[in-house]
Amino acid sequence: MRGYFLIFILFSTSLYAEDINDPFEDINRVTFEFNESLDRNFLKPVAQTYSKAPKPIKKGITNFFNNLEEVETTVNQVLQGKPKLALNDLTRFVINSTIGLGGFIDVATKMGLTRHEEDFDQTLALWGVPSGPYIMLPALGPSSLRDTLSRPFSSFLSVTFHMTESDVNIALKGIDALETRERLLEIESLIYGDRYDFVKDSYIQYLNYEVKDGVDVEDEFLEEMDDFLIDQ
Repeated sequence: MRGYFLIFILFSTSLYAEDINDPFEDINRVTFEFNESLDRNFLKPVAQTYSKAPKPIKKGITNFFNNLEEVETTVNQVLQGKPKLALNDLTRFVINSTIGLGGFIDVATKMGLTRHEEDFDQTLALWGVPSGPYIMLPALGPSSLRDTLSRPFSSFLSVTFHMTESDVNIALKGIDALETRERLLEIESLIYGDRYDFVKDSYIQYLNYEVKDGVDVEDEFLEEMDDFLIDQ
C-alpha cells in the first residue's frame, strides 16, 4: 500500500531538495499544509484510536489489504517482463484468498512465497518514461507527473474497483489509509528540518528505490524499511 504517509519512514542523505524537479513548489507547499492539517485534525487522531485495537485484528486487516494489491502487482510483473514473479504473486493471491480466509491470514508467506509490490508507475519507469515534476496531491500526498498519470490504470486494476459498490470502495480505501497511518505513528519522529523538503526528498528516494527494486541501493536503512513495508 502506498498511501500518503508511506514516505515518512524512508529517507536518505543522498538527495537534497534543490536537486529535485519541483517547478510547482509554491502551490505544492500550500497543498502540503492542507494535507498536514487534514492529518493533524482527522487522520492521525483516528489512527491513534485504531492503534488500541488488538494486534491480531490489525494484522488481519493489514493482510487483507496486502492481498488485494497482489492482482495489481501480478499484472505489472507481466508488463515488466517478470513471468516467474508474476506467477509467484498470482499464487499468493489465490492461496491467501482461499486458505487464508479472504486474505486475512497470510498463508502464502509461511509457504515460502515472497510478497512483492509493483505498480504501473514502476512499469512506466522501466519502459523509460521520465518521472516528470514533483507534485503534491490534495489528501493523497506526494507524487510525480508520471505517478499521477498512472493512477487511473492502477485504480482499474484494483479488486474493489470491479467487485464493490462505489460507497463500499470508498470505505475500503479509507480503512486502507487509516491502517497505513496507524503503522507509521511510532516512526514519524524521523522527520526533521523543513517538513516539506523532508517529505519531498524521502518520496523521491523511495521512488528511485522502488523502481530499481532495491538494486544498487546502498542505504541499509532503506533496505530495512522496505522489508518492514513488505512484511506488514
